Amino acid sequence: MSFVLIDKPRPHVTLITLNRPERMNAMAFDVMVPFREALEEVSADNDTRVVVITGAGRGFCSGADLESSGRIPGVKGLTRTSIARRSMEILDDVILGLRKMHQPVIGAINGPAIGGGFCLSVATDIRLASESAYFRAAGINNGLTASELGISYLLPRAIGSSRAFEIMLSGRDVDAAEAERIGLVSRVVPEEKLLDECLDLADRIIGFSRVGVEVTKRMLWSGLEAGSMHAHMDAEGHAQLYVRLTTQNFEEAIIARKEKRVPEYKD
Repeated sequence: MSFVLIDKPRPHVTLITLNRPERMNAMAFDVMVPFREALEEVSADNDTRVVVITGAGRGFCSGADLESSGRIPGVKGLTRTSIARRSMEILDDVILGLRKMHQPVIGAINGPAIGGGFCLSVATDIRLASESAYFRAAGINNGLTASELGISYLLPRAIGSSRAFEIMLSGRDVDAAEAERIGLVSRVVPEEKLLDECLDLADRIIGFSRVGVEVTKRMLWSGLEAGSMHAHMDAEGHAQLYVRLTTQNFEEAIIARKEKRVPEYKD
């Protein structure tokens, strides 16, 4: 049984599913290593224009597997200290891998996103949630920190610092309705419609220029790390000129609008 499934439910859309529903898709290394490999594989698939990530069963991802962490690759002969460091790097690579993907990544948050699963959800580019979804920074509840896998960087930028501090320090649950209200997810939909809503959004994105979409994703992430607005505006300007001067997309958009048809971008 594969713990990670890769499907193409619609043209140019790849669906990656964490497939260990009996453990609510917990982040055992037997799951995360193939998931990391799947992200690399799909990113390199030039037929894929948008990626959707979800969990099998009733949960998105329940974070650390409290029964068995699974087999950690490449640690033979290492001490516990080094094994711990290598283990964290594997999980870090999953989060960074989402950001590095050429394609936009839509998180279909179909149920609980707890601990590392919360981190995983926040690392997606766009999040849609089912009514049964909820989020919990569980590390603080387990005698650890709530800060892991980039969440203390990403969450304040997604919802503001005060809300992020309160959620991470209290360890409380954030249900789907609150998640939508505070901007943690774009919208909440009935569970049976979640995947279709994500795929419809993917179809809309696919209708635009490939390079325009990829560069927009890169600029949005770069903006979160920009040292100043002026510096980021310079980067945006060069990105815009790159697409404008190396493609005929702008001309095609104008002609298509006059001819009352859908643009056909050739980039």
